[in-house]
Amino acid sequence: MIRVAINGFGRIGRNFLRCWATRTNSNFEVVAINDTSDPRTNAHLLRYDSMLGKFGADISADDNTITVNGKTIKCTSDRNPLNLPWGAWDIDLIIESTGVFTSREGASKHLEAGAKKVLITAPGKNDDGTFVVGVNHDDYDHSKHTIISNASCTTNCLAPIAKVLHESFGIIKGTMTTTHSYTGDQRLLDASHRDLRRARAAALNIVPTTTGAAKAVALVLPDLKGKLNGIALRVPTPNVSIVDLVVQVEKSTIVEQVNEALKAASEGPLKGILAYSDLELVSCDYRGTDESSIVDANLTMVMGGDMVKVVAWYDNEWGYSQRVVDLAEVVAQRWVA
Repeated sequence: MIRVAINGFGRIGRNFLRCWATRTNSNFEVVAINDTSDPRTNAHLLRYDSMLGKFGADISADDNTITVNGKTIKCTSDRNPLNLPWGAWDIDLIIESTGVFTSREGASKHLEAGAKKVLITAPGKNDDGTFVVGVNHDDYDHSKHTIISNASCTTNCLAPIAKVLHESFGIIKGTMTTTHSYTGDQRLLDASHRDLRRARAAALNIVPTTTGAAKAVALVLPDLKGKLNGIALRVPTPNVSIVDLVVQVEKSTIVEQVNEALKAASEGPLKGILAYSDLELVSCDYRGTDESSIVDANLTMVMGGDMVKVVAWYDNEWGYSQRVVDLAEVVAQRWVA
């Protein structure tokens, strides 16, 4: 069983720990957390969550540790990864969830501190590989992939749909819009930001902004390189987002065939990753869903036989964190001492 440390105990860091703590027979153990806050504060935020509600686990904390269901997790607080005791604590894998150390240069600092591998919970830069569980995780190679990325929550939603559409009908090109809940990168009230739109009050505005999610699909589905692009609309909701994908396809089709292909995938090779719903639901109904992508079948459209629209929901925190745990399990299962 490999030893895992979480660097950054924010939304994804805490969701990751919750996801892991509720699983059985895991191939890894969370043994350390590095965060700028103290263990008691982090334990409180783990127990009480405005999105997820109260965590039912047995949680306690002291000056140096957090204990979850009897498992003690060491805590440290240092903004510089080079100063972290990963070597002394025999850490195998870092879950890099600060959102800061997403490049090879930044993530490598964990390796210099003694960790053996790093999993970035965001799009990476110059990493050894980007993986979307259910799409290309079988390509993970322990001997070659030291710094890896779990891509973004939106890429995790989009890639399974794109995979099904491309394999079934052949994608020529397309665009994507994600209507995305606000995140901690935005401002609660108007304040300075490098992105002038994200500088505006998150809870008061629809905020158009960039997303690399569509282009990043090509990192896990190389056949789609240069074929997809997209934008994000950040909206005044705290969680759950929705992807609207429009593609031109090679093979003429109808709505029923598109939905049939997506439903079959959700019940077969992509079960647990892709879900299918024909219920007339809204965003709150998808809070806490484990799947990366939930197709809203009633919104599927086809124009002229070759223009296809597919809409899918995703819990951009919980669903994504489930995939981080899944990818960490892949790393653990293929670990070579």
